[in-house]
Amino acid sequence: MSAAWIPVLCLGVCLLLLLPEPAGSEGAVPIPITCFTRGLDIRKEQADVLCPGGCLLEEFSVFGNIVYASVSSVCGAAVHRGVISNSGGPVRIYSLPGRENYSSVVANGIQSQTLSRWSASFTVTKGKSGTQEATGQAVSTARPATGKRLKKTPEKKTGNKDCKADIAFLIDGSFNIGQRRFNLQKNFVGKVALMLGIGTEGPHVGLVQASEHPKIEFYLKNFTSAKDVLFAIKEVGFRGGNSNTGKALKHTAQKFFTAETGVRKGIPKVVVVFIDGWPSDDIEEAGIVAREFGVNVFIVSVAKPIPEELGMVQDVAFVDKAVCRNNGFFSYHMPNWFGTTKYVKPLVQKLCTHEQMMCSKTCYNSVNIAFLIDGSSSVGDSNFRLMLEFVSNIAKTFEISDIGAKIAAVQFTYDQRTEFSFTDYSTKENVLAVIRNIRYMSGGTATGDAISFTVRNVFGPVRESPNKNFLVIVTDGQSYDDVRGPAAAAHDAAK
Repeated sequence: MSAAWIPVLCLGVCLLLLLPEPAGSEGAVPIPITCFTRGLDIRKEQADVLCPGGCLLEEFSVFGNIVYASVSSVCGAAVHRGVISNSGGPVRIYSLPGRENYSSVVANGIQSQTLSRWSASFTVTKGKSGTQEATGQAVSTARPATGKRLKKTPEKKTGNKDCKADIAFLIDGSFNIGQRRFNLQKNFVGKVALMLGIGTEGPHVGLVQASEHPKIEFYLKNFTSAKDVLFAIKEVGFRGGNSNTGKALKHTAQKFFTAETGVRKGIPKVVVVFIDGWPSDDIEEAGIVAREFGVNVFIVSVAKPIPEELGMVQDVAFVDKAVCRNNGFFSYHMPNWFGTTKYVKPLVQKLCTHEQMMCSKTCYNSVNIAFLIDGSSSVGDSNFRLMLEFVSNIAKTFEISDIGAKIAAVQFTYDQRTEFSFTDYSTKENVLAVIRNIRYMSGGTATGDAISFTVRNVFGPVRESPNKNFLVIVTDGQSYDDVRGPAAAAHDAAK
């Protein structure tokens, strides 16, 4: 009997696992499978399979390196491992136990993905060719022929196109909820995920567990089918510890929603926070951070604190301070975890109502606009008032707030005067009021110097702001100094 040595773990010293060949494998015909057949579809400890040619590398779903989570594509893992090329071929697959932390590695044109935990694994080696050749036509099952008609592999579903959203479920994994209610919570999240209509062109979901330390269980890009998401939710284990919901929400806003983890451009970012009882830390600051990152925070509260427990709650109004907007739309309450099916559809309807996602970043709430207003003698007082009215009409169209759009104004002649900076006023009413009360300076016209002054003194202090910067110059004529140089420098500073 020959054998294959497969490295399965490297921690300073690389351990090897000796995998014997299946008995009677000599001359056996490998079982044809499809590009999308997963390790969990093969119900054998070891098997010879035949991968088709022509699979698209970007469509492979692979988790891990050398040892792969069983939810991975077998053929994708074989190409990633270098066992076969994209032209297909025979592969031998060995079932292995589940593990923690599947790593992400780029190999042979495939970027494998990370996965924090999975219940089963597999690895692959080069298989016996037998008598059947790999072809471009994929056969649709990984199971051995039994005389029954083979099932067709379902095509990737596009999902509910009317509910495009990137959603993180932030579940409570603290001792406060306990193991039993934790499982009921997972069941509810699974029902919500199923009704959302997850798919390649529909909603994408991921999951984060809040406990002593937050843990991202899986990202948006990991699964794009409801079946896989439900299985992943089922695999999440209870962590325990304090319910540091604020810490977990802040971590989710900052680390979960990135292009590398699957966030799509122009799609609302949503966190659905489940709180059983009350959070054990400050959640208000985390809510502010989430809004700054353009994340719409929903709070699903279950079993509110009883009067005897209120003394343990840092802020009884934590829901109102954490949600995207305190208007009732972003908060949702369930009395307990039993009989929750009737609460699924109303929550899904909220998550799919995109026009209500007021914390999503748009042009109207994620810009810094500085108005550079000509106050020279050639303008005149009456025209200067018209200019201020023009500036006010532009400003009032934006969503001005401490976490939204910000407005500043500078008046210039030969000199420059900052009328107000980006951090002076955080409400639209205050900004419009101060614009109306700007006093006319009168003097010469030095637009170039004014541009340099504004870039340095107005935009400089907000250099680290996530908002995009715009400078709007309102002037009536020619400047007495060079404008082209300062304008080019302003463009360079914005890069």
